[in-house]
Amino acid sequence: MKILIADDHAVIRRGLKQILLEEFPTATIEEAGDAEAVIKKTFSGDWDVIICDLSMPGRSGLDVVQHVKQNFPKIPVLILSIHPEEQYAIRTLKAGAAGYLSKETAPAELVKAVQRVLLGRKYISPSIAEKMAEELDQDKTDKAPHELLSDREFDVFKLIAGGMSVSEIAEKFLLSTTTVSTHRARILVKMGMKSNAELTRYAVENKLI
Repeated sequence: MKILIADDHAVIRRGLKQILLEEFPTATIEEAGDAEAVIKKTFSGDWDVIICDLSMPGRSGLDVVQHVKQNFPKIPVLILSIHPEEQYAIRTLKAGAAGYLSKETAPAELVKAVQRVLLGRKYISPSIAEKMAEELDQDKTDKAPHELLSDREFDVFKLIAGGMSVSEIAEKFLLSTTTVSTHRARILVKMGMKSNAELTRYAVENKLI
């Protein structure tokens, strides 16, 4: 079995690797420190599962999910994050992730999640299953403002809320400043806000940054 672990913190990669090797002692486990490295490694190995942090330098874990879904749809991607699952899990699952784990529960749940996705199934916690069921009955007008954003708009929104400029965001995502400005304009319209300060306040209040 071949497993790829992606996280920008070496100590976390080491910890995850140790947990996995206790359960899968014959597994080949490789590591990556950012999304670009993960994407490159997908072309050089026949991976059974990819475990990827959501927030890394450069491109995000969502970019990895979208890349794998488009190019290697049979490889399951488990997303790890420090962020609350109620804010991010459904978005990552909709993007094509095989499961979502908070880093707090990872030590106890990681092996179970890997075993599940290796069987071709999704790993979804009971709380996320309940929230997804609620969404089926939820009208679009009942959604929180940030839930109306596309994945790219959501990434841009978080960076704006975190204080990054349009030019810095453009450089991070290899986009033109015009494209990022267009994303910003759409974000403000969709969320009914008028300034970066309002976006930041909303993100802080909703624990998105």
